[in-house]
Parts: sequence; structure tokens; C-alpha cells
Amino acid sequence: MSRIRLLSSRLANQIAAGEVVERPASVVKEVLENSLDAGAGRVDVEVEAGGAKLIRIRDDGAGIEAEDLPLALSRHATSKIASLEDLEQVGSLGFRGEALASIGSVSRLTLTSNTDDSDSEGSSALCEGRDMDVQVRPAAHPRGTTVEVRDLFFNTPARRKFLRTERTEFNHLEEVVKRLALSRFDVAFNLRHNGKAIHSLRSAGSAAERQRRVASVCGPAFMEQAIAIEAEASPYRLWGWVGLPTFSRSQADLQYFFVNGRVIRDKLVAHAVRQAYRDVLYHGRHPAFVLYLELDPAQVDVNVHPTKHEVRFRDGRAVHNFIFSSLHRALAEVRPGEAAGVETPLVAMADGLAVDTTTGEISDQPVLAWG
Repeated sequence: MSRIRLLSSRLANQIAAGEVVERPASVVKEVLENSLDAGAGRVDVEVEAGGAKLIRIRDDGAGIEAEDLPLALSRHATSKIASLEDLEQVGSLGFRGEALASIGSVSRLTLTSNTDDSDSEGSSALCEGRDMDVQVRPAAHPRGTTVEVRDLFFNTPARRKFLRTERTEFNHLEEVVKRLALSRFDVAFNLRHNGKAIHSLRSAGSAAERQRRVASVCGPAFMEQAIAIEAEASPYRLWGWVGLPTFSRSQADLQYFFVNGRVIRDKLVAHAVRQAYRDVLYHGRHPAFVLYLELDPAQVDVNVHPTKHEVRFRDGRAVHNFIFSSLHRALAEVRPGEAAGVETPLVAMADGLAVDTTTGEISDQPVLAWG
């Protein structure tokens, strides 16, 4: 049996990259989240060949100090959290301190930044997928940061072979930009692919501007057949837009759910939404929605998976009840001729629980209800 030994930093970074960097879209997600955490009011995304050849993201955020650039390219280095207490109530999109190191281990990465509003004297750091000392040199740059990623997976040919066609990879990348554009109306987003402008979304402050952005991302047909929703029951607030039952989809491709500004995929949330639509959608059809749930960050654990798409709620039952009842009431107001006096049976869930499709409340499943 081989002896136990410590992995090199290069190999450790590439292993971490296997979790964090699956495709070009993963790079864009991680870098854009850093831009938003830095307070950017505008981000410009430029890609070539679906992101496999080039990804360049520029923001006008706070920037990174020259002496911090080498640290920014190290694993487990972050400005987002400093203690266990911070981790238990994360308010930023990023916090793991793995993204740039992981990206740099499988690409040719250049990080250029400036923290000064008064001049354009910035600094640049380079990392080329191998274990090396990061060299920082002066570089002209306005306030903010530019991350340039070239030749993704150039040093891991097996990973590069798993990339799909340029069109497919760009579609995944564009979807990431759409999600973040929906999460932050106050930020302008621009996306270019192979020199062609794809999206140019100005910051949206008013309600009308927000609706226009949603229409730009989800299509005008969605906004024409959606109703606005806003519900609050301490400590939760739910708002956004839900498609009418007549605007159902053959697949779940127009569903965006955000928790404290973070786009998530959660079985509990999906179940609550499905149950709210249960009586008004044909079997096999899917609802369309753009919904935002706000709650105390301490009530949700975002440190579940490296991609940060999954979360755990401290009180999942209460969250489910709130989402279900809020959507159920909103849809009931537009349902034509809803039958009265008809008993709705309990619907069984996992772990011996059941949901009442009328009230939305989760309770212990009675033994006689199984049938």
C-alpha cells in the first residue's frame, strides 16, 4: 500500500476545480458573484467560442489592493467571512475562497484591479495553471476589477473533451447571466459573444424598469400572462411574478427562485410551488415564475455544496407553509369558478409528513390517510 502524503497545491486546486469549475458557465458564475459582492453597478461580460477560448469580465466595484492580488489567487482566501459566526449568517454570494484558485489551476488567468477612483494606476496578477509565485505588475485600469480567463482546461485535456458544442456551452453561460440579472436589478449587465452584443440590460430602479428587465430575460409573453405577488408574514417576505395557469410550460425551464438574492434549487421550495399549482395545471405541465424569498440570513444555511445552489432552511416546514399559502391565495384570486365545499385530501410527503393542499400546512401524516 502506498504511503500517505500531502497533495501538491496544484493538484489540490485542480481537484477543487472539478467541483467548482464544471464548464465556462461555472467560471462566469463565480466571477460575477465576486463582482456583485464588490458592489459593482455595472458588469461587462465578453466571451469567445462559448467561453472555452476567452472569458473577460470587467466590473466597476471596489477593486482589490495590489498587495492582496496574490492572496486572491490562493485557496481559502476571502474578504467575505472571518469567523464561524459569519459563516452561520452569510450575506454575500461568495464566501468559500476557492473560485479564483480553482479557475487559475485550469486556465490562463489574469486578474487586474484598481481601488482608486482618482487615477488609472492599477495592478495585474497572472496565474497559468501551474504552481508558481504570482507576479504583480503595474497595469492601467480604472476603479474596479477585470478577470480574464483564456484557454479553459488547456492543461486538463480530459476535462476539455467533455465540453459540449460552442452553442450549448454559450447557452449555459447566458443562463447564468440571466439568473444574476434577475437577482440584482440595481446592476447593469452587458453580454457579448464572439464580438456580438447579446444582452444590454440597464440598471432597473423603478417597478416599471424591473418589469421590463424581467420581460427582457423571460420574454414579453411571460410578463403579459403573469401576476405580481407580494406577501409577508414575519420573518418571511415573498415577492415577484408567477405565471397564470394558462401560461404553463412543457418543461421547468422558466423557473427562478431566489433566497436573499441567491438563485437556488431546493426540493422543499419546488414542492411548495407544485402544490400551489396542483389544482390548476394539467399533468405534465410546469409553472413559470420569478420569485424572491427574503428572511434572516441566520435562518438559512448556504454552505451545503461548492456550487452554492442548494440551501437548508432552519425551519423548512414554516418556509414551505408560507410559500404554499402565499401562492395558493394569489392563484385562487384568478381561478375561474373554483369549486366550493370540496374536500381536498392530504398529499403524502417523505418522512411521514403530509401537506394540506387547501391551507398549505405540513403536518404529521395520519396512518389512515395512506391509501
